[in-house]
Amino acid sequence: MNITVNGEPKETSPNNSILNLLNELEINAQTVVVECDNTIIKQEEYATTILQDGAVLELIRFVGGG
Repeated sequence: MNITVNGEPKETSPNNSILNLLNELEINAQTVVVECDNTIIKQEEYATTILQDGAVLELIRFVGGG
């Protein structure tokens, strides 16, 4: 199944959830906001939101500093 993550094409397994994808990418789900097909997904829905072929995701990380 083909999706786009931050503008880059990516292949993932069918019926993959957002949480599984984040784990595959070694991204801590607590530190990222996920937009899927122009909709912000709540963190508590990452495990139950199944990606569809052709989905477009933006992964946004907030960085603090000083």
